[in-house]
Amino acid sequence: MAVSFKGAHFPRDLILHAVFFYLRYNVSYRDLEEIMAERGVRVDHATLNRWVERYAGQVAEDARRRKQPTDRSWRKDETYIRVKGQWVYLYRAVDKFGKTLDFMLSKRRNKPAAIKFFARAMEVNGLPRKIVIDKSAANTQGIKDINRMLKRFGCPIPIAMVRVKYLNNLVEQDHRFIKRRVRPMLGFRASPRPHQPLPASSW
Repeated sequence: MAVSFKGAHFPRDLILHAVFFYLRYNVSYRDLEEIMAERGVRVDHATLNRWVERYAGQVAEDARRRKQPTDRSWRKDETYIRVKGQWVYLYRAVDKFGKTLDFMLSKRRNKPAAIKFFARAMEVNGLPRKIVIDKSAANTQGIKDINRMLKRFGCPIPIAMVRVKYLNNLVEQDHRFIKRRVRPMLGFRASPRPHQPLPASSW
């Protein structure tokens, strides 16, 4: 793992366990403090907060680079969440088996945002065979622009675009997990860094 734990006063595995537990389950830092105490680890909630702030983004980026190959059939959708009291779009994509491909926060739901998200997801996951979307015009134009770019680079087979709502239920259902996790936190206090993790069922 590329994450540096230099200077940490607790073992690496213990820190990773605490960070994972906080991001995966619906617990507060004080709840996590009690959970760790039940396991014989005395660490206060302020320290747990520092661990999440310091290591969560590094762990997510490392995992993003090392992730196993995913299926080439993608499902992509957006939902609304709060960041610093403002509603923003959360772009997410999963493969047909529900594995998270990537995510992105955007103030707007438009073609430039869609293109940026697709390019970002393809950087790590490779070219999909098809992408299932809703009837969003922004997503439609985004995929068309990506296909035009691929054609200029000599890619003979375009990415198939499927606009069937029920096929996108997989990623829409996964949004509910994130909203359940974020709701007790009253949204995010600051906009995440480019690769900072969001709570996800497959994290």
